[in-house]
Amino acid sequence: MAIARRSTLAAVISVADATSWYVALALVAVVLLSSLREGPTSGEPAAGASGGSLVARPCDEIYVVGEGETLHTISDKCGDPFIVERNPHIHDPDDVFPGLVIKITPSNPK
Repeated sequence: MAIARRSTLAAVISVADATSWYVALALVAVVLLSSLREGPTSGEPAAGASGGSLVARPCDEIYVVGEGETLHTISDKCGDPFIVERNPHIHDPDDVFPGLVIKITPSNPK
């Protein structure tokens, strides 16, 4: 009886071990597949890429700086020459990075 119990336990452990390896392999496959992204198909830049759709971005009151943008380009595009004065959290106008949230008052959006 003890021998049968040990062989059953060994079989259960073997199945559990194999199952855990299959689950790990499936998890790695899902991570790899989810990290693959489809690129642009027509040679156009992807959304958010510099030189692409940034020109078409709206000049809302709350503006998130995109890749390749400067305060000068945002000011020209939105017609707000007082961006630095309206945003006291910007200590250095040259230290602008993607994702920075700024307040603008659009006067002549292009």
